[in-house]
Amino acid sequence: MSSNPPASKTAVVKRTPLYDRHVAAGAKMVPFAGYEMPVQYPMGILKEHLWTREKAGLFDVSHMGQAYLVSADKKHETAARFLEQLVPAALVELKPGQQRYTQLTNDDGGIIDDLMVTRSEEDVRRGVLVLVVNAACKETDFARIAALADTTKSFRLVPNRHYALLALQGPMAVDVLGAIAPEVATMEFMSARRIDLAGISAHVSRSGYTGEDGYEISVLADDVVRLWDMLLADERVAPIGLGARDSLRLEAGLCLYGHDIDETTSPVEAGLTWSIQKRRRSEGGFPGAERIKREFAEGTSRVRVGIMPEGRAPAREGTEVLAITGEQIGIITSGGFGPTVNGPVAMGYVPPDHAAPGTPLQLLVRGKPLPASVVALPFAAHRFHRKTS
Repeated sequence: MSSNPPASKTAVVKRTPLYDRHVAAGAKMVPFAGYEMPVQYPMGILKEHLWTREKAGLFDVSHMGQAYLVSADKKHETAARFLEQLVPAALVELKPGQQRYTQLTNDDGGIIDDLMVTRSEEDVRRGVLVLVVNAACKETDFARIAALADTTKSFRLVPNRHYALLALQGPMAVDVLGAIAPEVATMEFMSARRIDLAGISAHVSRSGYTGEDGYEISVLADDVVRLWDMLLADERVAPIGLGARDSLRLEAGLCLYGHDIDETTSPVEAGLTWSIQKRRRSEGGFPGAERIKREFAEGTSRVRVGIMPEGRAPAREGTEVLAITGEQIGIITSGGFGPTVNGPVAMGYVPPDHAAPGTPLQLLVRGKPLPASVVALPFAAHRFHRKTS
């Protein structure tokens, strides 16, 4: 999951609590999803990308939307079944401390937004789910959830506007955060806990948007500057901007909302079938369930694939994808240079009969067809911390 396209120049642009820290560090600030955000620091996007792959990158993602969904009867199952009316993931089965990725779908089975849902470790008797949604979609998302809650009066959606969010990503993230709170080392991928970080109360999940091991850390806005400084005091940590965040997620084959997925795209087309568990596939009960169930059974007319252009010219979003015979068969939705693979990488949609790895394609770049081929995703192997047994 991710944030959305830049805000318009006429929009009121907000700032995260770390704005002054970004400016002091020499960041290039740009309008993004309604906020002034650092796109890069003096190190530059390429080096920031590689630093995160090799060490630990620190990202300010406080523009994302955070909220609690609270059930009046303080039962997890009640809150989970309520939210299952809006998303296709199985949430009732979540155990305390477990996180799950899912999507808000519309009546046509398209994706309104993607989000993370967590049943935090201490939530045994409170009936609370923790939600993190995309920055540019958060007001729409929260209104959609709150509107359904208002029909029953049994639920409250509580936006956490006084919280900030950091992401610490990379192979050294566990050692960096573990030096402050050793218990983070025992956490598994897609788990969450309430942890004390040198006197700062934090909700920590072992997750992220780079393909690397790492953590997302939610703290009160009043505490985030101290935590930011504490983490950057470790020489293994560097601040990383939105530019490298995008190239990292692209190499990891992760979808960017508003680009690789949107309200016309179903989770099946997007290759997100792993996020819809067996019970929900059979019982439905969420918006667009009939389309999604049909696509599971019959397939789709297009699928998201990885595409590797030959040569050095990148294929940007909107580039036409051609069959080897010359007819247009699809479009690039994300593309750029992959520093880890040292070459251009892209994702896009093609018909299923052109989706097998190794299938030759052409990309229409500046009016000239250039050779490319379908490749398996991700471009850079995921290094999430999963159980080995």
